[in-house]
Amino acid sequence: MPNPSFGLGRMKQSPVLRRVALLLALSLIYYLAAKLGLRFAYINSSVTTIWPPAGIALAGFVLLGYRVWPAILGAAFLANFTTTGAVLPSLGIAIGNTAEGLLGAYLVNRFARGGRVFDRVRDIMRFTVLAALVSTIVSATIGIVSLALGGLLSWHDAPRVWLTWWLGDAVGDIVIAPALILWIGVKPAPQWNRQQLLEAIALTVVTVIVTLAAFGGLFPTRHYPLTVLLWPVMIWVAFRFTPREAASAMLIASFIAILRTLHGAGPFSIYAANESLVLLQVWTGITAATNLVLAAVVAGQRELQGTWRELAVTDPLTGLANHRQLVQSLESEIKRSRRTAQPLAVVLLDLDGLKQINDRHGHLSGSLAIRRVAEALLGSCRATDTAARFGGDEFALVLPETGEAAAWHVARGVVDRLATDAEKPNLSISVGVAVYPGHGETVEALLNAADVALYETKERRKSRASGLAP
Repeated sequence: MPNPSFGLGRMKQSPVLRRVALLLALSLIYYLAAKLGLRFAYINSSVTTIWPPAGIALAGFVLLGYRVWPAILGAAFLANFTTTGAVLPSLGIAIGNTAEGLLGAYLVNRFARGGRVFDRVRDIMRFTVLAALVSTIVSATIGIVSLALGGLLSWHDAPRVWLTWWLGDAVGDIVIAPALILWIGVKPAPQWNRQQLLEAIALTVVTVIVTLAAFGGLFPTRHYPLTVLLWPVMIWVAFRFTPREAASAMLIASFIAILRTLHGAGPFSIYAANESLVLLQVWTGITAATNLVLAAVVAGQRELQGTWRELAVTDPLTGLANHRQLVQSLESEIKRSRRTAQPLAVVLLDLDGLKQINDRHGHLSGSLAIRRVAEALLGSCRATDTAARFGGDEFALVLPETGEAAAWHVARGVVDRLATDAEKPNLSISVGVAVYPGHGETVEALLNAADVALYETKERRKSRASGLAP
């Protein structure tokens, strides 16, 4: 007989195992990035201008929460201890690195909307100032003090080394953290069609080529300041993609620029190794921040244009198509019907007694009645149909590949939905149907024919109500 407590124990252990695996993975990534960065420590074995772990820690705290601090602390200590062999200075540096990430993540979460920091320009500016420029002071200060107290750095060199440390961490935050947050934390992942995928591949190739050209590829024996060549690429990615792709392009450019500068090519390589990397990182940080701001501005404008476009063709009360969109849809479907020789039906619907509803129950009830009709329309039509609010109390349905009998069937479905609606007051509608090409071959003719049929329905209803009709 199976033991139920055994399965329960496994369920309880599973979150613990996942947490341990997460901490180990983050710790390993941080450690490898730290050892890579420390390979370029020219003025001190523990200080480098290339420090990706700062961005990894910041992104980890923003995306995974503050509880992953043991992974950062352990990896930072191990990376520094295996480099210097000094326990206390390595522990001090690890505490500074962890505190920097925690402070940066807190500032981003508190003042810049956390994982959505790169959606708006003002949040990007706050990220740059608070996370990249302010929080990095913590690690640089604690680290320099730890090295000096441990006898690994003279106080005379502390200001210059502190500036290098701070710059490396700041650029790590500006370049690495955005790419990680935008690709891992922002959902959903990009859904590109074939054309967009090809353009993304082309953009990646061009980014690589242009960066190589700017950093010594065109004039290997010269050091011309050609970094301006990258701006058309950054403008391209900002206007055609999102901040996610902009951050990725900057990450690629930064990686290539560092490699080329270390090999003595490019505009910054004419100086000593550490000085050239300092100047390169200053350029990288400014360019990355500007690139993110540009991409966010364009993305915001694109979203605003989409909102305007939707408002231009949508009825604000019901969410249905408005009169303009109805006419455009009819024109398009008439052209298609001419090509395919398929019928096209237009159904006009009128809400009976809207004025009486407004007078008796108030205008709010009248607006709710209009929305109830809209819901009935949407529930009765197909995805290929167009439901529109034609006027104040008039609605329309455009039904492609639909004959007159089928159109009346759809109209009766709307009537039945309203008849079984439990909300008060009870609603009724009048209906008119016109079919292309029998009732007209233009938008105006079809709408007029449907309107005539609608008022004929109203008159018949009035006649029956007054007893004049059988």
